[in-house]
Amino acid sequence: MRILLAHNNYTIQGGAEVFFHEVGRVLEAHGHQVLRFSAAEPGLEGVPHAETFPEAADYKSGSLLARALQLPKMIYNREAKAAFARAIQRFKPDVIHAFAIYIQLTPSILDAAREAGIPVVISCNDYKHICPNYKLFHHGHICEDCKGGRFRKAFTNRCCHGSAAISAASMAEAYVHEWMNVWRKNVSMFLFASRFMAGKTLEFWGEDTVRIGYLQNPFDADKYHVDAHVGDYMLYFGRLIDEKGVDTLADAAALCPDIPVVIVGDGPDLEKLEGRARELDNLRVVGPAWGDELAKWQQGARAVVVPSIWHENFPYVILQAFAASNPVIGTRRGGIPELIGAGPHGWTYEAGDAAALAALMREVRDTPDAQIAQMGAAACSYTRLSFSDDAIYERLQEIYEQVIT
Repeated sequence: MRILLAHNNYTIQGGAEVFFHEVGRVLEAHGHQVLRFSAAEPGLEGVPHAETFPEAADYKSGSLLARALQLPKMIYNREAKAAFARAIQRFKPDVIHAFAIYIQLTPSILDAAREAGIPVVISCNDYKHICPNYKLFHHGHICEDCKGGRFRKAFTNRCCHGSAAISAASMAEAYVHEWMNVWRKNVSMFLFASRFMAGKTLEFWGEDTVRIGYLQNPFDADKYHVDAHVGDYMLYFGRLIDEKGVDTLADAAALCPDIPVVIVGDGPDLEKLEGRARELDNLRVVGPAWGDELAKWQQGARAVVVPSIWHENFPYVILQAFAASNPVIGTRRGGIPELIGAGPHGWTYEAGDAAALAALMREVRDTPDAQIAQMGAAACSYTRLSFSDDAIYERLQEIYEQVIT
């Protein structure tokens, strides 16, 4: 089978690029021919066919007028469509697997796939297909104002980076894509890592309007292995930004002065959280940590806290915690309960409820070490079995065969 993978960026900038390349790696390891297609960017010397990658709109530099003139290309990149059509003609794929293609490649490439008669599956790792700002969240709260095609709400809410200009551009993009019907007419199957995101998609678009499938991200549990342990503090690691709900964890720490809490990470809320740490003897904010340094913090943790107040889809931080044998305290938002509820892997509470989180922190503190260790071992085993290369490949094969036949 020949698979053409399409994603905005070739170089790894975050979890989306890791997903894109890991799917390709798994497919190649099982004998499939894979072509990766992205937008042009510096540093791609030696990448197969990189010279054929299309230019994306430059919306970050130049005058306001210059950036505004790039808007049509950000919505529907005709150069990308033509380049993708040539890639299809050259490679002759059996199936196309798209990932994040907004703004750079744009959904124009989906029209090229349909015109060539090639089935398309697309992995949705955010809410961009139904929400102009990707998150169903802005200014500290969950938002579904654009449901029913009311994309003007993106502008009135200033929900995209708090900017009227960016929100207006995102509103225009959503209206054009809806008018052109670029998603539903071109995609054979929409893939989701969580049933929550799939359900939200059907809420916005209507039941039975699109074909839904499930594909979770490949994950190398061995890379994040930590020797068996049961620590004494509650650990948060990740980005320090409002939707992650780290303020709630700080509030819970204030309610549990006898339970140590460690926050590892960086982001816009770092300074504010450092201020909270100066007020609380049991709260420590240590800044960013990666690799072996992060593993040391995980080794000393009793549980990892994921206090997100937005609808997280499939947070890698939970898989990292599980791989390190850390049980997780998480909110009942998005796909978080699906991971924690897949076994005896942790506890859940209502997002934003510091008192409920504090109560769980006390429960975790008082749970016998042997039980915490057993939960951590179960979480680690679940991650190894469910996200192995073989498990992901079996699912990919099922998906591709469904859309080809």
